[in-house]
Amino acid sequence: MGSTELAANLFRATQTEEKLRRDEVSGKQRANQTHFDVGTKIRQTIHELGGTMPEALPTPETSIRQIERAQGKLTD
Repeated sequence: MGSTELAANLFRATQTEEKLRRDEVSGKQRANQTHFDVGTKIRQTIHELGGTMPEALPTPETSIRQIERAQGKLTD
């Protein structure tokens, strides 16, 4: 996950958290729907601004798991 996707994900998470609190959302189903609705709006905004959708962003050459394994080998 690159910085653009991380930033969009963090923005979605923070906006969802605020909306859940502000609207006093309770219950798993309503919370899940709120998460979905906020995510849809974020994706819509990215699309309208001409940004690259998260699924179209390039994936890193090295996965987190590969990095963790390499670091583990260095510390062994």
